[in-house]
Amino acid sequence: MYIHVPLLLFLLANVAPSDAALFSRDSESSLSRAARHVRRHVIKRSTGLLDDLRLAYTGIRLQQQAQQQQQQVLFQSSKMYCVNNGNTGLGIANNGTSGSSAPSSSDPGISLSASSAATSSMVSSSPTPTTSPTNAATTTTKKATTQATSPASASPTATGSSSSSSSSPWKVAQSYEGDTFFDGWDFQNSPDTTTHGVAQYVDKDTANSSNLIEINAAGNAIMRAETTGTVSTYRKSIRITTEYSYTGGLIVLDAVHMPTGCGTWPAFWSNGPGWPVGGEIDMVEGVNDYTNNQVTLHTAPGCSMPSSDPSTLGISGSLIGGTDCAAADTANAGCGVRASETNSYGAPFNAMGGGVYATLWDDDGIKTWFFPRNSIPSDLSSSAPQPTTWGTPMAAFASSSCDPFKYFYQHTAIFDTTFCGDWGGGVWDASGVPGQEQSCAARTGAASCSDFVLNNGASFTEAYWEVKSVKIYQKSS
Repeated sequence: MYIHVPLLLFLLANVAPSDAALFSRDSESSLSRAARHVRRHVIKRSTGLLDDLRLAYTGIRLQQQAQQQQQQVLFQSSKMYCVNNGNTGLGIANNGTSGSSAPSSSDPGISLSASSAATSSMVSSSPTPTTSPTNAATTTTKKATTQATSPASASPTATGSSSSSSSSPWKVAQSYEGDTFFDGWDFQNSPDTTTHGVAQYVDKDTANSSNLIEINAAGNAIMRAETTGTVSTYRKSIRITTEYSYTGGLIVLDAVHMPTGCGTWPAFWSNGPGWPVGGEIDMVEGVNDYTNNQVTLHTAPGCSMPSSDPSTLGISGSLIGGTDCAAADTANAGCGVRASETNSYGAPFNAMGGGVYATLWDDDGIKTWFFPRNSIPSDLSSSAPQPTTWGTPMAAFASSSCDPFKYFYQHTAIFDTTFCGDWGGGVWDASGVPGQEQSCAARTGAASCSDFVLNNGASFTEAYWEVKSVKIYQKSS
């Protein structure tokens, strides 16, 4: 062992007073004794110092080991893996990025079940559309790349089976079905001033007490029109709007029955703020005894269809009117496509137990498909939609001539049944349309649509919606 000079000086400086006094003695013997004493003191102090250093070093090592163990535990416990699960959708890693693999048996100290996986969602407020009264709204980001969620009052989300939903990029963001179907909708309580019909929309309490809405034994939502024989000014009816809103997505309606008959004008549609600036998409619509559904867009100026040729457009339907979709340029008519299927609307639709309408709103534009009850794709039935496998849509509006995120945004979905109005009343005397080969005027003997509606309540027993579900999907990132 070697003692350095600074250490020796330190030890000499710390000699007890009685030891230091030995160096003041003159005698050689005193110096000799002092030297021996110092030697013993140096050895003692050096040994003690080494012991202290050894203890200190051991403490540091123990502390470092404890810190390393703690950091390892924290690191392991913070791991989160993406887990595909039918109930929760695509899980997201806790660093904000999506993952793709579940933890293996070699991962120490972690066990994460599929039900622990997180889902990605976004909630934000949006302005209330001027043509549909909503108390609250939410919206997703442009191009619909994330799931959206709704206010707490909206109905719970439903998804398909684990194996099927995990194979689809589309996840249910909002679902309305079963006993909670009417949760998350606003009931309009006013006459139809939008399309100038003779309908009086009523609030939820009035709708309940008047037996205009119910969930039937099959678990389907019913929305009826009033069937009182004669009414003075308006016939009671239902118009509901989702509190939830969205920009882009996949909207799927599964209906068993829709209103039909002379004087009726039902629709399932969506609308953005500041009509027509935020755009309107009519997914299911017709009047009177029509049998072929019509899909129509109403927009601000600048949106059009690139062609009037169905083969060029890649659709099975045919255009009604022109290719300009702007409400201001077309006296509010917009651009419409009529389905070729004669069971896609009205009485024939009801006779076969209805079917499914699916509207896709994405970067490519807006497309609508119709599937009769006996030919609904299995991926739709299992809430794992694969639109690329559905074939030719009934209607399509390409993004090349109408930006789907410039002319359409922050939409809310709407059901309504009005009577007569601008369209239904306007074609009261018309004939030659599929399902209305004879005019309603000739069929009913009534001079006007409003006269017939106000005085023939028994004619509206078929003027009701029966809906199994409405599901709004968003594409997972």
